[in-house]
Amino acid sequence: MIECDGLTKSYDRGRVQALRGVSLRIESGEQVALMGPSGCGKSTLLNLLGALDRPDGGSISFQGRPLDDYRPFHVYRRQMVGFVFQFHHLIPALTLRENVALPLLPVRLKRGERSRRADALLEEMGLSDRADFRPGDVSGGERQRAAIARALINEPALVLADEPTGSLDSVTGLRVMRFLLDHARQRRASVLIATHNAAVAELTDRCHRMMDGRLESDDGLDSAVKR
Repeated sequence: MIECDGLTKSYDRGRVQALRGVSLRIESGEQVALMGPSGCGKSTLLNLLGALDRPDGGSISFQGRPLDDYRPFHVYRRQMVGFVFQFHHLIPALTLRENVALPLLPVRLKRGERSRRADALLEEMGLSDRADFRPGDVSGGERQRAAIARALINEPALVLADEPTGSLDSVTGLRVMRFLLDHARQRRASVLIATHNAAVAELTDRCHRMMDGRLESDDGLDSAVKR
């Protein structure tokens, strides 16, 4: 469904090699984890697959077509990709319902349809009674669930999650990840998660380890964690 081949990316005029020939294929509906130390290239890879940045070399294809076919990339990001970050990035002045509905603003819909879709997702996330609350009035786990609902509201084919539990305690983090993976699975969305958390990685179909800008082969979670 999404595939990259030989991706390279450098910063600081080539002095920092973030990615060194990374190749990865994720099938439709597959859930994959990336583990590795900070600075190993996990976030860079997610940014390239989400068209938030461009590679120096290599290729990316999505649903069998070169990613360049999906220009302008803001349309690709809005229609095809859902992003979940370590920090929720909800707008403090808006309610959870309004935050979740934000990606639908450019979409022509009947009156009330945005709120209806947002309410349906908030209900699935167990947040119906928080729909009219602002982010500052709910817990960290509830804010992150709302951020997940926002990422899913356009029914993306691909969800990219960059350390989505990094700001949460372990129990809340696992609960939030189960929400994300369960709802993505129901929608046959592919998921790629960058994480330090082995318990989160265990929830996915397979786990790769990244080290110094290189992606190691899929050889099991135990090996990825121990190295």
